[in-house]
Amino acid sequence: MVKPPVILVSPSIEKKGEEFGDRSISLSETYQQALMGAGGIPLTLPATVSREVVAHSVAVSDGVLLTGGEDIDPAIFGAELPPRLRRTVTLTEDGGARDYREMMLVDEVFRQRKPLLAICRRHQVVNVALGGTLVADIDREMKGAANHKRMDKRSEVVHEVRLTDDSLLAKITGRQMLGVNSTHHQAVAKVAPPLLVTARSADGVIEGLGLRPDAAHLLPFFVTVQFHPERLVDRYPEHSAIFRAFTQACVLSRNSQL
Repeated sequence: MVKPPVILVSPSIEKKGEEFGDRSISLSETYQQALMGAGGIPLTLPATVSREVVAHSVAVSDGVLLTGGEDIDPAIFGAELPPRLRRTVTLTEDGGARDYREMMLVDEVFRQRKPLLAICRRHQVVNVALGGTLVADIDREMKGAANHKRMDKRSEVVHEVRLTDDSLLAKITGRQMLGVNSTHHQAVAKVAPPLLVTARSADGVIEGLGLRPDAAHLLPFFVTVQFHPERLVDRYPEHSAIFRAFTQACVLSRNSQL
């Protein structure tokens, strides 16, 4: 019997938790269900900025899942936004600690060469961590763009994205066009040097990233998506295929290091 892979999952931070009113970890159960449905065991990353703890958490895991959440502080990717754009940015509840923690986490994933799947906010985080930039607000910065913040239909397909031929994402899903949900108002702008676009919506928003061929050796598995496949796995096999491919890559990576 194959031992299930342990997947480190990065949580969000809530301003007020239910039990004592303290700031608390928040993690939608849909991520956990998607991972367990694909044969993985989720392990939540502690809310810490200790490099030692983050590094050890990655070391005891077979892969890392980066989840959605609030916006990234524009200062991290060198953007000085005018007031009209700054007002659209919702920062994390922990004074930027989550941004810092996740930049460390991405660095450790690459240092330890663990399989990586990043979703929504973390699709953007990975791009920034590797040297890319973001569109602070799609509505104000991308003329003619569709409404990508469909919180009213967060678990429904609302538009399609075209997948890049021969990309890992296209191979996993078996699709050229993929129906996706959409709950974001920021987007990838300049793509980080090691990355390439693997999915794009009709209005030009970058919906997926992969490693360039000359950087493919850096990680055994790398997929980032702007949408939320964990909210579609129960009805769309092409989205559950993303989690199956990820957990399988985690098993193969673990076995290769034994």
